Amino acid sequence: MTELRVELEALPARLKSLPVDERGYPVPWFVDWIDGKPEFRAMSPEKWVRAVRFKRCWVCGDALGRFLTFVAGPMCGINRTSAEPPSHYECGKWSARNCPFLNNPEAIRRIDEQVPVMNENTAGFSLGRNPGVTMLWTTKDYSVFDDGKGKPLIFMGEPTMVEWYAEGQPATRTQVLASIDSGIPALMALARTEEGGIKALQEARERFEKFLP
Repeated sequence: MTELRVELEALPARLKSLPVDERGYPVPWFVDWIDGKPEFRAMSPEKWVRAVRFKRCWVCGDALGRFLTFVAGPMCGINRTSAEPPSHYECGKWSARNCPFLNNPEAIRRIDEQVPVMNENTAGFSLGRNPGVTMLWTTKDYSVFDDGKGKPLIFMGEPTMVEWYAEGQPATRTQVLASIDSGIPALMALARTEEGGIKALQEARERFEKFLP
């Protein structure tokens, strides 16, 4: 059995049953497996359906309770949308603090022949970047809608709590604003293609301000 990396925090109880990859990282429930190995960049479509239909945690796979935590970047918070279902708060927080992509602003997604295929299967509009900060959006409800291309997206309900992390620690307002400033141009470009899009985006960003640290 592969041991966890020594720098990782102790696993919450629900994550202790997850398999551990050859590098020493636990493999989240949603990860797709290709040729017997976990492909961390790809989520299992079958797990997505099960997570939504049966209210399963996206990270550990166990049943969710009343509160649902989305692990996302600030652009998702502005639009209140996510391509990924929610998790338990403890599972989401551990991920935000320990995932090597989420807790390292310098990390980039590995690019190879698998990436175009995975992008085709992802709903919504992907910025394809590391936002540098991670948002934990905890809510009691969400709804699923069509992204206009026949793929499902999630509208996140009003939050009961919003937390921010960067480099494994609570994020500062400056860090979150820097992430928003670097990501907003892409959203503006998309908004320009829709009637009233710019105004709607500006209003959404203003509403989002109250959730910043």
